[in-house]
Amino acid sequence: MADSSKPEPKRPAVLGNTVTRDQPPVVLVLGMAGSGKSSFVQALTAHLHKSRNFPYVINLDPAVRKVIFPANIDIRDTVDYKKVMHDYQLGPNGAIMTCLNLCCTRLQEMIGLVKKRSTEFPVCLIDAPGQIEAFTWSASGSIITDSFASTFPTVIAYVVDSARSTNPTTFMSNMLYACSILYRMKLPFFLVLNKSDIVDPAFLEKWMKDYEELGTSIEDARDAYINNLTHSLSLVLDEFYSTMTTVKVSSRTSEGMEDVMAAIEKCKEEYFEKYQPAFNELLKERLEKDVQQASDMLDKVNVTERNPQVVEEEEAMEDE
Repeated sequence: MADSSKPEPKRPAVLGNTVTRDQPPVVLVLGMAGSGKSSFVQALTAHLHKSRNFPYVINLDPAVRKVIFPANIDIRDTVDYKKVMHDYQLGPNGAIMTCLNLCCTRLQEMIGLVKKRSTEFPVCLIDAPGQIEAFTWSASGSIITDSFASTFPTVIAYVVDSARSTNPTTFMSNMLYACSILYRMKLPFFLVLNKSDIVDPAFLEKWMKDYEELGTSIEDARDAYINNLTHSLSLVLDEFYSTMTTVKVSSRTSEGMEDVMAAIEKCKEEYFEKYQPAFNELLKERLEKDVQQASDMLDKVNVTERNPQVVEEEEAMEDE
């Protein structure tokens, strides 16, 4: 195992990959702790199994005690979360990040397994760690995301706990985090309004579409600063909401799973229309930069001062 104090894992080369429309989409499931990510993956997996469309499922949470869905790849088969925590004297989040770093050393093997089976499943679901910041803001999380996105059409499903978002300020905090993930990962993105069997998330859709509706729903009228801040942020996020696909689901009753599959297909098309051209342009810039660096190094070698005695001997040999 690699020492967690060593430099973060290097980003793997992805220049040789070509993503095509006949490849199945990869869905990276993210969300705040307790939002129901794993339950959502389990419900969607069960829904697809009923129609005999078996998905490929990956568990990337090393700290989970029990995986509630049938996982084709389980990070716990590669790394031992408790042993990592003990050996490196780390806390929970540090151990998760170190496990992800160790997972990256076998990332190409993982992607190779998915590619080998890619003609046999309609979608690949990846359940990210419950501590979302340990994945989205770590180097290993970016490497995993970029590597899959350069090999398959990849989309983000951000799971929101509707029952815990009834407070406007809590909802706004969740949306700010969702917005930050969207702009960090730059991948097609849709919201999963989970736990619709507990609370009908229609009010969340109203808040996203109507600035005034959110304003009238602010409960704590005594805190003027929070009220003003929430109003201002709702205006800032207006464009973010305007293009956002939302799906109401219940992981307990499997309500809305057909809508989820439709949202995945929509985001897959968006991947080819928006993300792939931008990614190809980025690869072009990287190639041009590499070529320029190689040229600069060659120029430095050619102009390096040479030993005068060696030059004199070479000139003498040419005269002979």
